[in-house]
Amino acid sequence: MIAAPPRPEAFAALATTRPAPAGASYLRHGAHARRMLLLKALLVRVRRHREEVAPDVLRGFRTAWRLLETAERAAPATVRAVLDYPTTGAWLAAALTEPPGPAFDRHLTRLELVAVTAALRAGRPLDLVVGAPGGVLSLPGVGNVVVNPERAPDPGPDGAPDSPPHGTPPPTTTSTPKTTPKSTPTPVRLTSRSQVVRVHSGSAPGATAALLRLQDARTGAVAGTGPGWRGLRALPGGAARLEDLDPYRVPPGGVGTPARVAAERPDIDHAAWSGHWRAAGELLRRTDRERAEEVGGTVGALVPLRPQGPRSVGATLSVAPGAVLMTPSAGPYDMAETLVHELHHSKLSTLHELVPLYRPGRAALYRVGWRTDARPVAGVFQGAYAHLALADLWRRARDAPGVPGTWSARAVQQFDHVHDQVGEALTMLLESDELTNEGREFARQMRQRHASLGASPRARG
Repeated sequence: MIAAPPRPEAFAALATTRPAPAGASYLRHGAHARRMLLLKALLVRVRRHREEVAPDVLRGFRTAWRLLETAERAAPATVRAVLDYPTTGAWLAAALTEPPGPAFDRHLTRLELVAVTAALRAGRPLDLVVGAPGGVLSLPGVGNVVVNPERAPDPGPDGAPDSPPHGTPPPTTTSTPKTTPKSTPTPVRLTSRSQVVRVHSGSAPGATAALLRLQDARTGAVAGTGPGWRGLRALPGGAARLEDLDPYRVPPGGVGTPARVAAERPDIDHAAWSGHWRAAGELLRRTDRERAEEVGGTVGALVPLRPQGPRSVGATLSVAPGAVLMTPSAGPYDMAETLVHELHHSKLSTLHELVPLYRPGRAALYRVGWRTDARPVAGVFQGAYAHLALADLWRRARDAPGVPGTWSARAVQQFDHVHDQVGEALTMLLESDELTNEGREFARQMRQRHASLGASPRARG
């Protein structure tokens, strides 16, 4: 998707990695435009292959599309939030790359759950039957309902059970998605009255597995009760959620090398994640309030991965901006650095999709200081950008008032480690013939920012 470049001042702010309203707005609106383009592409694909789609799936898809349109007319901002939720992008990417057939049909049933979530959060009346893959009704950004109550684990005090339901479909991939939920969807009836939705279990006619209530019509906040209800847990201080339920939250083969896979709810220490998130936010506010606000306003889903090593390892998916995937952190310093690092990978991926910064299809490889393997130009660009953001953060940590001395000393050491590496990578980029004109200008302004950081600062005594 090629869009008009942002205004020069927004483009420059993005290149420096510094938070700026104009740059953030450009990326936010661009990501939404791309999400809508993918959604419309799915509609076109369904129409083109309608003879190959199972009749009941096609009926459900059409009903869901109409419900989504109705909800959007009633509460456009609320519905936009559902469509822009990270896992909605992962689902669209998976569906659009699956060839027609049973696997494609199973992906299409997800639109029913997206539309139900939108209608629920918009306060629209519901009376319809949808499919729940594996007996789990997954509502993106809200939570899920196990629709066979006798199979649902006992919920904790927040309505979240201690173990996952059996039969939950595996997550689908994003960059090259080829796998699908394998379970046959269980039919579930949803009815509403006075902004309370009843989820009628498919295993016992007339039984109710859960009640879902619209708590706040302005924000679309939803609460649930009942033996089958499992809500996403909020992280303190904002709108971010600890996303440990959605089947599309992590590709089935994992992310990175070696592959890192999604952690399951019973293995996740929610109190530890919340504590580190709170402490990391406070550390960022003391160091750089603007960057703290950027992290808090951009990261909507924190996805726990299974532990691997003593420090956190993070990842982002280009199809799911707003989500940061990471292994458990060693503490607030570790989490703060991972959040800033991964956020800038996501920012650059979104910008490149809107305004290409380098050309595809080249085979050249480059050696960079932060990796042992040779990297293509995309990897050099991504690494230089994310490490430049960290260098800016660490440079500020030296003199920020109220910053712990251990954080300041750590920041100086880290700055020492990457400052020259980023400079070398930027030289590689500017000498490469693989950059577009916009990419060359972006790298040039990155180099200006890098130079403005100066030489390695000395640790405070």
